[in-house]
Amino acid sequence: MLFRRYTSPIGCLLIAAERETLTHCLWEDATDAALTAHWTEDRALQCRLLTEASRQLEEYFSGARKTFDLPIQLNGTPFQQLVWRTLAQIPYGETAAYAELARRMGSRKAARAVGNANRHNPLMVILPCHRVVGSNGKTGGYAGGTDRKIWLLEHERGSDSRLTATAELPMKRA
Repeated sequence: MLFRRYTSPIGCLLIAAERETLTHCLWEDATDAALTAHWTEDRALQCRLLTEASRQLEEYFSGARKTFDLPIQLNGTPFQQLVWRTLAQIPYGETAAYAELARRMGSRKAARAVGNANRHNPLMVILPCHRVVGSNGKTGGYAGGTDRKIWLLEHERGSDSRLTATAELPMKRA
């Protein structure tokens, strides 16, 4: 599996591809080293898919892109895959409650399971688990950190306050 680092305004993302499909987009500082131990860095920038993923992420973070158009491979249980595909249906700039997502999937009582699947989302930002919030309107958790989730939500809403949120985040620079 080839990977590349993408430095966003709120931290470094590891993007990985295998056999012409994107398999991972994870925050580097929130990723288990055992997962990436056998990945090979695309230092020569030869993987066109990783180049395209980097370009689309750049467009997203600059505010020019609202959806991603990349071939993806989802490795997880059938339920996790259903949750992850349902995430892509939440429009840019909007949120959905965990319970609402469960209802959309036909599993009205599976809100906690939806949250658990989100925690294991292999394509963060691309499959927007940051758009899922608590039914009480609270932000809820995010595997990349709550500060990042708030930044992403504010970014999508066009809020200028996102610029101050960046300074509060612990960052790892690649």
